[in-house]
Amino acid sequence: MSYKNEQEIAVAPPVQAIPSYLQETYWWAYVHPKAVSFFERQWLVNLILWGNFDRLRDAALAELGREVLGRTLQVACVYGNFSEHLAARVAPGGSLDIVDVLPIQLRNMREKLPASAPVTLHQHDSTALGFEDATYDQAVIFFLLHEQPAAARRQTLREAVRVVKPGGKLVLVDYHLPRRLHPLRYLFRPVLRALEPFALDLWQHEIAEWLPESITPAQISKQTYYGGLYQKLVISV
Repeated sequence: MSYKNEQEIAVAPPVQAIPSYLQETYWWAYVHPKAVSFFERQWLVNLILWGNFDRLRDAALAELGREVLGRTLQVACVYGNFSEHLAARVAPGGSLDIVDVLPIQLRNMREKLPASAPVTLHQHDSTALGFEDATYDQAVIFFLLHEQPAAARRQTLREAVRVVKPGGKLVLVDYHLPRRLHPLRYLFRPVLRALEPFALDLWQHEIAEWLPESITPAQISKQTYYGGLYQKLVISV
């Protein structure tokens, strides 16, 4: 990554306030300085996803293609090697923008990516991306929605749809209600309720319920994984 990108992160005004839900609910996972050093371990993020990180990462990237053409937006930083794999697929002449509201997450991302990666980092809240309409050819949201209350989730999806060009796509991967006989349907619920309380919204509702009214069911394809615990949505914009 270029020094220009480092300067943009360091001095870009205005400094955005940390959303209250993030500060109050996820300080231990993303905000506290020790969170990054603890959670930025590939084996750990894979364990948190019950051994499914690589499978879900590759499922999302497959929707973008072996070579990702044009301009791509990743909404929110991700622990693990998702962004490195995505950056490696960017075609010559293409670009990847990654946004996050937390400077500590952007610094961590900058350290993970090779200096030559065609990536620019931006400090923006997912609910107010600050980009022009129809800026990107595709966007991806990897395990962000379950961390947001409904109002923020709805606005994040609205913003993501807004900045994707007509004919482009939005790829989402997140939690989903497991099948009735899946043991984690019962064992995992109290863990989510205690540590990730907004995640249970995705067990009780379809993501489509938070999408803008301009998106119709015909524009959405859905696939589930690991007995239904995870889902991938591809939305044609």
